[in-house]
Parts: sequence; C-alpha cells; structure tokens
Amino acid sequence: MAAESHALDLFPVLVLLGAATLAAPLSQRLGLGSVLGYLAAGLVIGPFGTGLLSDPAQLLHVAELGIVLFLFLIGLEMRPSRLWKLRGAIFGIGLTQLCLAALGLTAVGVVTGFPAVPSFVAGIGFGLTSTAIVMRLLEEQGRFDSGAGQEIVAILLLEDMAIVPLLLMVTFLAPAAVESTSGRGITGILVGVTSIGGLFLAGRYLLNPLFRLLAGSQAREVMTAAALLVVLGAAWLMQLGGLSMAMGAFLAGVLLSESIFRHQLEADIEPFRGILLGLFFIAVGMSLDLSVVAQNWRLILFFAFAYMATKAAAIYAVARLFRSGHEEGAFRAAIMAQGGEFAFVLYAAAHGVGIITRDQVAILNAIIILSMALTPLVMLALRQLRGARPPETIASNLPQGLSARALVIGFGRFGQIASQFLLARGDDVSIIDTDIEMIDVARDFEFEVYYGDGTRLDILRTAGVDKAAVVLVCVDNPIATTRIVELLTANFPRVPVLARASDRVHMQVLDGKGAAFSIRETFESAMMLGQKAIELLGATTEQMRDYGDRIRARDAARLEREQWGDVTGVRALFSGDRAKAAIDLSVHETAPDRVASRQEKANGT
Repeated sequence: MAAESHALDLFPVLVLLGAATLAAPLSQRLGLGSVLGYLAAGLVIGPFGTGLLSDPAQLLHVAELGIVLFLFLIGLEMRPSRLWKLRGAIFGIGLTQLCLAALGLTAVGVVTGFPAVPSFVAGIGFGLTSTAIVMRLLEEQGRFDSGAGQEIVAILLLEDMAIVPLLLMVTFLAPAAVESTSGRGITGILVGVTSIGGLFLAGRYLLNPLFRLLAGSQAREVMTAAALLVVLGAAWLMQLGGLSMAMGAFLAGVLLSESIFRHQLEADIEPFRGILLGLFFIAVGMSLDLSVVAQNWRLILFFAFAYMATKAAAIYAVARLFRSGHEEGAFRAAIMAQGGEFAFVLYAAAHGVGIITRDQVAILNAIIILSMALTPLVMLALRQLRGARPPETIASNLPQGLSARALVIGFGRFGQIASQFLLARGDDVSIIDTDIEMIDVARDFEFEVYYGDGTRLDILRTAGVDKAAVVLVCVDNPIATTRIVELLTANFPRVPVLARASDRVHMQVLDGKGAAFSIRETFESAMMLGQKAIELLGATTEQMRDYGDRIRARDAARLEREQWGDVTGVRALFSGDRAKAAIDLSVHETAPDRVASRQEKANGT
C-alpha cells in the first residue's frame, strides 16, 4: 500500500503529451500553425474545458523554461558581426515599425477609455509579431529567401530582441516600482550589475574551455547536459540578482554566439526548447477563462479587429517609408498584423506586478489568439485580391546570407583548399568540424569554423543545410563521409552534395548514395605531379595536355565499366578486398595500353 501511495501519477503527463501530439499536427494540416493547435489543446483539456487538468499555474511555471531556452537560442543568433550587417533592416525598419505600431495601439486603448499604462502594455504586446506563424507562412509561400522575406525576418529578429527590455520596462511601470526600487537601493543595483558582470566573465573565460574539455570525451549526453547547465545557470544567476531569467538566458546566448560550439549548443537545446515551448502554449490555453471571454466577447472582437487594422496600417506606412512597393507593403502588413507569442509572456509579467488584472489578461490573450486565427484568412483574402502570382524576387538592401549559401563539412587540408574558391568569390560560407585544435588554428587565421558533427542530422539543420545552395563534404574519414552523404541526400534532396572520396571504391559508393559530384582526394594532385615530371623530361605543353586528356578519358571509361560490372576487379569490390580491387582494375586497364603502345612502335608510328 505504501508503494501505491507514492506511485508516480502519469495521467497528467499522458494527457499533455496526447494533446500536443494530436493538436499540433491537426492545426498545421488546417494551415493554422502549431501554436494555435497548442492553445486549442490547452483550452480543451484545461479547467474551463473538459477539466482533465485543473492546475494551469503549476504547469505554466515549469513551461516557462521553454521561454528561457527560446531566448537562449535567440541570443545564439545575435552575433555582433551579424547584427552589424543587418543594422539597417533590424534597427531601422524593425525599430521604427515596433515604435509606430506601439504608439498607434496604445492610442486605441486610451481613446476607448482605458488608462495609459495598461493601454501601453496591451499595445506593445500586440505589436510583437508571431514569429512561429510568420516564418511558417513565408516558407509555405516560397518567400523566405526573397528580398521582402529577408526584411521580414530582420524585423522579427528585432522584435525577438525587444522582449528582454520590454520585460524590464514592465517592472519599472508597475505601481509599486518606485517604492521597490528605492527600497532595494544601491545594494540591489550592485547585485544586479554584479550578476551581469559575473555572467559576462564566465561566458568569456570559462565556457569555451569547458566545452572544449567536454568535446574531447565524445559523449553527446555530456555536451547536452552542459548546454542545459549553462542556460539554466545563467537564468538562475540573473534571478539571484533580481533580474529576469529570460534576460540571463538571452545574455548567455549572445556571449556564446561567436563560440565554435554554437551549432552544437543550438542542436542540443532545440528539442527541449520545442517541447517546453509547446507546453507553455498549452498552459496559456488552459488559463483562458471561457466565462470571461463569454462575458466580454464583443470587446474581444472589437479590439482584435481594431488592433489588427491599426498594426497593419503602421506596418504598411513603415514599408513605404523605407521605399518598399505597394504590393510588398500590403503583403508585409497582412502577414504581420497579428499579435505574437511573447505577448502572453509580457501580459503574464504585467499581471504579476499589478499593472493589469487577471480578467484583463484573459481578454488580452483571447484577442491575441483570435488575431492568430485570423491571419491565414487575411492572407487568403490578400491572395484573392491580388490573384495568383509567383513568389517575389524583389531586390533588397538587406545583405543576403542569414543562412550561408555554402556549407563546408570538414576543414582539414582538403576542406581548406576547396573553400578558398568560395571565400575568394565572396560567397557566404558556413564551416563545421570536430577537430578542436584545428578549429583554434583556423580561427587564429580569421576563418569562422564552428564545432559540429556532420553525421548528426540535427547539427546539419542547425548549420543551415536546408538553406544552402551547395554542400562540400571534405572530411577524411570514409565511413563518416558516406554517412553524411546518406543523410544529406535522403533529407535534403534539392541541395547538391560534393564529396571527397578516399579512393576509387569509395567514389563509387558515394555516387551510389546520390552525391552530385565526388572526387578522389589524390587524383588531381597526382595528375599535376605526373604532368610536371614529363615536362621536366622534355614534353611539350601540347603533349602534356594530350597525355592528361587520355588518362582522364581512360579513367572515366574505367569507372563507367566498373559501374556496369564489365571488369574482373569488380568481384573484389563485393568481396570487400579494396586493395585487390584497385590493383586488378589498374592492371586490367594498363596492360592493353602497353600492348597497343608496343604495336605502334613496331609499325613505326
């Protein structure tokens, strides 16, 4: 009986996982996005729905870790070098749009009779666009890589960064902000500054050596545990200093954004972030009081349409101000007119410090959810008005390359030479490798090489392979190369894969796996060496070219015959004797050439 009384109750866990598993795919199938699915699932299983779960507040506290991990990933993307390249689009268009939208939305609240501070909090929350919905719609319509799509992405980056200062602003706007600030006094300020300083020093001098040490163990679970330790430790340190956990996670991400381990960290954190963020939206849905919504449905409908119209007008005005065309401005206004996920976080924080009431939070959350649900309908209406058109390819001043055009996997002696062509041409290149010492040396020569295992699909996604125009597999391990090519061709069939082969047999294997192009690592260098040898022995340039063409043609014909099984050495390929295969194939080809050469001499030709 004692064992039964202490048995783990799995029912709430099963309900949450079941709701998430069913709701998110169904919502995506309907074109509404996974966020709405999670919100609807929370509404159904929560205390105001079927009542399967009755404590959304407890779930919300745990699920807030999803927001913490999300902000850490945002910080990883905020490399200082990248921010500088995108400064015009992010801090020009993005900041102008957010400020103008916040001003207009605050005015809507004030004009309708609400106090200024709650109106500002409600307005600035609605001014934060739903990243999940917009990114999904951009991909579905094929506009992600267009000039207009990239400007939208830059605006979303600004809004993602804005949540941290906005959370801090909410704290100072609280009714008791002045008393609490003066009560805490200089001591509290010093504690906060010390926390930020300690986090900065740890990020600069401790984190990279820590991950370098752990990378040598080749234990994936240790790296994952360390990544979670860094994120949660930074959040806890900020909380001790009286600041936001979200701010700590964001700062930790920024400090690690230039680290060679950023791709590995992002891949390790992503699954936890996705699960916990989904639980966060379920908890928000569970918290939606349907009785409050039923009592205020007219108010909710009015503000949903008023907010969307006001925000769309501000977005369109900013787009035209920055010299975008009418159609581009209309598209941006339609796709970004809804409120975003971070509004739930902002409203919860505002309720926590007494700016808005619990009923007002329920009303504002309902307004955000309704605006999200209306966005696909607004986009459909816009397409009907404009007619069917191909994705835009409007040029933009935004630097291309939010994701690299080329991904190089392996930066040893082979990868270094191959990447020189891309770098010399000015193409944006992403490079990953697992050799820590080589990465350190490469960075000394100002090559941006990151730690990442190319045999892991999640690392490939994080490194940007789905947005790359070409992938170069330059690792020196044939087994790893084959595995990487298999992953790439199976999961990203549209991306050409150029691979380094160790020998003739490996080259055939890679071609069979779907590589667009493969080359033996010693073939071209041996060809050059042989040509130089006959040049020193008196061969003319024409003879060198002729011999080179003949050898290349013979090699190509040999590979073709091997592919179709027309040579005896192929039997060795299937028996696993790679050395015998190479020797047999070589003899089979060179012996007839020697006979023909002797015959030519005998005939005096």
